[in-house]
Amino acid sequence: MPEQWLEKKIKLEGEAISEIVVADSDSESGAEASDVEDYFEEEEEEQQQLQQQQQASAEVEPQAAISGGLPTWGPPQGRNTNIHPFVGPAKGVKKSEAPHINKDSSPLSVLMLFFTEIFHLLVEQTNIYYQQQLDRQAGPSRRLPDVTLPDMMTFVALALQMGHELKDTLHDYWSRLKQLHNLFYSETVTQDRFLNVLLFLHFADSSQRPDEGEEYDQLWKLRTVFDKLNEAYAKFCNPLEHLVVDEVIVKFKGRDVFKQYIPKKRKCFSIKIYKLCDESGYTYDIRVYLGRNSHSTTDNMTATHATVRHFTNRVEGLGQKIFMDNFFSSPRIFNDLDRHKLNSCGTVWPNRRNMPHDFGPEQLKLKKG
Repeated sequence: MPEQWLEKKIKLEGEAISEIVVADSDSESGAEASDVEDYFEEEEEEQQQLQQQQQASAEVEPQAAISGGLPTWGPPQGRNTNIHPFVGPAKGVKKSEAPHINKDSSPLSVLMLFFTEIFHLLVEQTNIYYQQQLDRQAGPSRRLPDVTLPDMMTFVALALQMGHELKDTLHDYWSRLKQLHNLFYSETVTQDRFLNVLLFLHFADSSQRPDEGEEYDQLWKLRTVFDKLNEAYAKFCNPLEHLVVDEVIVKFKGRDVFKQYIPKKRKCFSIKIYKLCDESGYTYDIRVYLGRNSHSTTDNMTATHATVRHFTNRVEGLGQKIFMDNFFSSPRIFNDLDRHKLNSCGTVWPNRRNMPHDFGPEQLKLKKG
């Protein structure tokens, strides 16, 4: 860089630094050498014009105003800052799909909106697996009664309750010892019945296991469960205007091939789940992270870009505002969402690919005080 440019750069005031940060923030590539020269020439002219305006007591533009020696941040002048209007359906529960749900509905009635089909799936697959085990036995055996829908709901309810009352073993919940005895479990279901359901509990038909090729789904045993949940999320509630794409870390130390080890997280052994939620906390879509997937990445689309596009397919064209953190944010994602009439906002790493060169750490460093 020529010495005259360096001298001009040293003399930059707070207002010029502000313009460096916001200039070309939505461009696909950084400034080249010729752009730098043009910038300093334009900057000198703008400073002269600003001094003339101040002397004439003219109104200073908001982005060039200085308060207490620091620049006031704002949208760049001359850029397209149009926001796509929200044209989505009325927010809240879809009355046509759930006419019996209102503000006085019980938590159980709301829960059954999303889990009725899943309970039926568990009953069906558990009975299928039990029959498969009977067929494999050589000799005759005493056949237990099939699992019914009330049996499965009782089993799930007790499993949730056990998470609030931890004991050393499952047998302790039905123990008759005075220090361990709890009538709730023994009066709800017998120990043998609970253990039988647990032994044969299944979510998918094991005989339909897919081949372990390139398209092998590591989540195939639970894939139907997640598909039914996502269908129910979209079926019973309309998405709000403000949505967020984020990751959720679920602590898990069991055996599975897609368990993540993240040493910097408090839950270092965990399952990573991506979610699309609204400002009220309602979940519209969930996706379990199964590891690096080469099929979802291309030269023009990274894995995080593909994740955001997957979640926004259902709401494109409706003008929602999509918020995300620096794990997902990039200029290419924001431009892609804008083409699909979706607004976007998020934090970003200055060194992310396709970020302008003048949007670096040195230009963003603010003075202390």
